[in-house]
Amino acid sequence: MRASGVRVTLVVHEHKRLGRGIELATPAEELKASDVGLQFLTGELQGSHDPSGVVFTVPAALSGMEREYIRDRTLEGHESARKRGKTIGGAGVTDDHMLSMALHLREQEMSLRDIAARLVITTGTKKGQHPSPATVMRMLREHDEATASNP
Repeated sequence: MRASGVRVTLVVHEHKRLGRGIELATPAEELKASDVGLQFLTGELQGSHDPSGVVFTVPAALSGMEREYIRDRTLEGHESARKRGKTIGGAGVTDDHMLSMALHLREQEMSLRDIAARLVITTGTKKGQHPSPATVMRMLREHDEATASNP
């Protein structure tokens, strides 16, 4: 894309803002096909680049590997914390009353979304709000698992 003979350049703060690893290859190829230049303001790729060049793709692949490494280390840290009895995540918003109401609504074959819309959090910073359908699903699943293991 040239406008009046001037080359168009996409300026990005850092390559991590554009994508990681393989995810970065697709926009890079699209930029190359459109004859759009690429410039990074910071990071290991700082400067102007040919979007499909080796100087660009090798660090992009390395950043994808870095992301996987960070993810693995985070999961290891969570597992270590759980083994030490620490809980991961925010404060619980469910209680026995909410569980009994959710079980009653599930017996009426209501969807998780509809069940969540009828429940109300009674304590904490989210008091007065509705739990998410994911929270309802987790609460019901934990109940079902506990019930199955204790017949």
